[in-house]
Amino acid sequence: MSDHIIPIILLIGLLLGAGSGFIMHRADFCVSGMFRDIFLLKSFFKLRMLMLLVVTSMLLFEAARQAGLLPLYPFPLIGSPSLANLIGGLLFGIGMVLAGGCVVGTLYKMGAGSVPSMVAFFGLIAGSAMYAELHPWWGSIVRRTGFFTGEITVPQLFGIDPFFPVLMVSIISIWYFYRVYRSNGWVRATYADGAMQQWQAALMLAVIGTISYVTVGVPLGITTAYAKIAGYCESLLFPEHFQSLSYFKLLPVNYFHALSGIQFVGGPGPKLDAIVLLQFPVVAGIVIGSASSALLLKEFKIFVDLPLRQYISAFIGGIIMGLASRMAPACNVWHLFGGLPIMAMQSILFVAGIIPGAWLGTLFLTRLVLR
Repeated sequence: MSDHIIPIILLIGLLLGAGSGFIMHRADFCVSGMFRDIFLLKSFFKLRMLMLLVVTSMLLFEAARQAGLLPLYPFPLIGSPSLANLIGGLLFGIGMVLAGGCVVGTLYKMGAGSVPSMVAFFGLIAGSAMYAELHPWWGSIVRRTGFFTGEITVPQLFGIDPFFPVLMVSIISIWYFYRVYRSNGWVRATYADGAMQQWQAALMLAVIGTISYVTVGVPLGITTAYAKIAGYCESLLFPEHFQSLSYFKLLPVNYFHALSGIQFVGGPGPKLDAIVLLQFPVVAGIVIGSASSALLLKEFKIFVDLPLRQYISAFIGGIIMGLASRMAPACNVWHLFGGLPIMAMQSILFVAGIIPGAWLGTLFLTRLVLR
């Protein structure tokens, strides 16, 4: 890996993360709330914003592919579908609702001073460590329940160019978006200074995801960073047991990105590798961007006087998300902001699981936490 490229990649990740954190805080762009509100408030407003983000990303990804800017298509680290994607999505849906935010929502809320989100963050690390114990067993389930081996996206499955399904989905979506516009369904009244409309955030986040895909070869992803932190902690606390865990010896990241001329190699083990280069700056950037937004608006406040059950819910939700993000594999940001726009079958199954998972999580939340 060229030494002069490394600072540039680090800076790109930090800037993209900071931009994401700033935007998400200003718009309160919470993926967990998008699915939770369907069942808690019977509202689809926020889910429409997610749909706008996915369709915009789909168009931008396809435009970049047509321009020859995506030599890696589909992007690395996303594979053939398995029932594991569905089960992982189900568990992730439960976890993100109980935690009060998804993996990226946890970060931007933590940056703005949310103590429950910080508790959920530690739960994510604990859940990632727990997965390492289950990896050999779960890996066998993934292999046994896989199908359409060698096919990653729906266009690949049917042997067609992605342009045609992208065009069809875009036409239908634009017609729907226009109907929403005619019924004033894109805008909600905001009362906080500096607040951003969620449709604006969706468009900006789609651009950020496209920049990530073009510059480093993959869309935004952060959950292997949690696993790496877990591996580092375990190697310090339980070094002998750590050596027996095969999961931390994996190197799932191994690809050559032609535009940058970099060979990215890395995994969840506690080493300085491509995961540190690609994901840690994004994680730090999201927290910094959100904190900057909150400080500029004078909204940075730390509240600790909350019911104990809320902290317990956040920690348990974080653990479940940490487990699920490794089981799926990957998180909602990876699948929703990256996989769905290329019509990856793994991501479609993940979403099929996250919806009933969010329903179950909302059920637990209303009956056990918010009673």
